[in-house]
Amino acid sequence: MARSKRRGGDAAPRPTTITAPITGGVAELVPDPERPAAWTLLIDGAPQSHVDLDDPTHLSFAYQRRLGHVIDLAAPPGRPLQVAHLGGGAFTLARYVAETRPRSTQQIMEWDAALVPLIRTHLPLAPHARVRVRSTDAREGLGRLADGWADLVIADVFSGARTPAHLTSTEFLAEVRRVLRPGGQYAANIADGPPLAHLRAQVATVAEVFPERALAADPAVLRGRRFGNAILLASAVPLPVAELTRRVASDPHPGRVEQGRALLDFTGGALPVRDASARPSPAPPPSVFQ
Repeated sequence: MARSKRRGGDAAPRPTTITAPITGGVAELVPDPERPAAWTLLIDGAPQSHVDLDDPTHLSFAYQRRLGHVIDLAAPPGRPLQVAHLGGGAFTLARYVAETRPRSTQQIMEWDAALVPLIRTHLPLAPHARVRVRSTDAREGLGRLADGWADLVIADVFSGARTPAHLTSTEFLAEVRRVLRPGGQYAANIADGPPLAHLRAQVATVAEVFPERALAADPAVLRGRRFGNAILLASAVPLPVAELTRRVASDPHPGRVEQGRALLDFTGGALPVRDASARPSPAPPPSVFQ
């Protein structure tokens, strides 16, 4: 593990940043100065994940907290889930599921084969976590899952700081729906900024495949005032929008949830994305990570 143990009455030495080359660039594991067992994963300087090994229920990033709400509301408290994670990062959300829903069965598809052993070595999963990690492309890994396997599919995939094009289309979402059980949910972390063309198109794309949708984000992001993350949630059955709205509004960084007619209006006439026309999500401006 990356932590140092105390010896006698001496305070443990402060952990130092761990840097390693990976397939997608350079990964850094940066210790959190306020939480002794917590680390932030950066790839090429862009924050990707935050993990507290002592408290896996602590979700530091606003978008992770919103995905945590989705996990909490996906089934009655404590009920085990079958979850497919498209994109692994530091396995933050898989750890959260394992802690809050013991005996859950999870699969992580992480395309960067060099990142996986780095995380396993320095930020190991808890022994009780029933998590299988595959070093594979997210869409290819999804294609290997059986029909109706998952209660929840979470997409949080970034190559550098951009979502790959082949994970933004109706064809991709049709594969997601195939893997979901009846009543299962799909949740995606989408990054965009003014004029929100990518986010609007993703909402329109999801609407082609799922009849029920909701979108949670910082109000400034939804108004197109700054670059940021939005959580797009979809299902074949009604979503717990009222409780999700309450929880998102109560976060340390309060957000807003859009649904129904307001969400349809938000698309502004954007067209669904097909494989043939798909493009990666926009690169964030350099100021986002300063």
